[in-house]
Amino acid sequence: MIRVAVDLLGGDAAPQAVLEAVAGALDAWPDDLFLLLVGPGDLLREARTRFPRDRVAWLAAEESIGPAEPPALAVRRKADSTVVRGLEAVRDGSADGFVSAGPTGATVVASVLTLGLLPGVDRPPVGALFPTATGRVLVMDVGANVDVRPRQLHQFAHLGSTYLRRTLSIGRPRVGLLNIGVEGEKGGDAIATAHGLLSADPGLHFIGNVEGHQIVTGACDVLVCGGFVGNVLLKFYESIAEFVLGIFRSAGVGEGGELGEALRVLDYAEYGGAPLFGVDGVAVICHGTSPARAIMNGIRTAADCAASGFTTVTRTSLARMRESGA
Repeated sequence: MIRVAVDLLGGDAAPQAVLEAVAGALDAWPDDLFLLLVGPGDLLREARTRFPRDRVAWLAAEESIGPAEPPALAVRRKADSTVVRGLEAVRDGSADGFVSAGPTGATVVASVLTLGLLPGVDRPPVGALFPTATGRVLVMDVGANVDVRPRQLHQFAHLGSTYLRRTLSIGRPRVGLLNIGVEGEKGGDAIATAHGLLSADPGLHFIGNVEGHQIVTGACDVLVCGGFVGNVLLKFYESIAEFVLGIFRSAGVGEGGELGEALRVLDYAEYGGAPLFGVDGVAVICHGTSPARAIMNGIRTAADCAASGFTTVTRTSLARMRESGA
């Protein structure tokens, strides 16, 4: 049985959206999923009457961290916050993974302080799956690290490749470096240096630079970039479905049936949360605006990571990277 801790206070629509996500997850995966609900006592008392006790347990946490609070300071001051308590459950073995739609910065800081970084990781990136014409692409990083060095981009490539091999069974993931041109020297010194590191690493299937227009065609399986660019790309992607629907509404075209089904692939709620890579445990970050379906799929992501032994496999992959001198 996989045990996932869930932050009941995380997200703009908490706690209602989170409770709906919990109900949906329990219905969708009835056999092997157990949830640890993390929140204040009054909310937990309400939850006890709603969910079966053989599928759900409760962990009291009376504080929440808001989006305007400085992440590092808030995590240190609010030891009884849902984020800290949920990650402590992962660290102590009470849970196999943690999911939160709370502030990304706080979850990243709390994960690093509570779980620690895996050997060989300088900074933990957040990875997100984007739809393409041929399937999906994992973009690393989508916001955890604004300024990155070449060796960190190299680490992101290994982390993303390991994830796709382990959880999505992609045998040899193609790695691309997001750039303004396909030539190796494009993009400034840092990107050019990263290109050299990726090219020289036999443990990666590096296909070279990938331009923006190639992302949607499925040119690569892992797209490596800094968090500033990745976050802009993420938010642009998320706006496309509603933009296209707006065009069809203006033209008097209904959005149901085949059109609605086709546009579902662009809905970020289908993909749920994004794993935080490189920490010694499973932590999944959902958007603050996540509806219940997105949080439910974030729970699924955490369960899949835990069930696949992703953290252990990543540790081994990073060790091989260091041994090879890459």
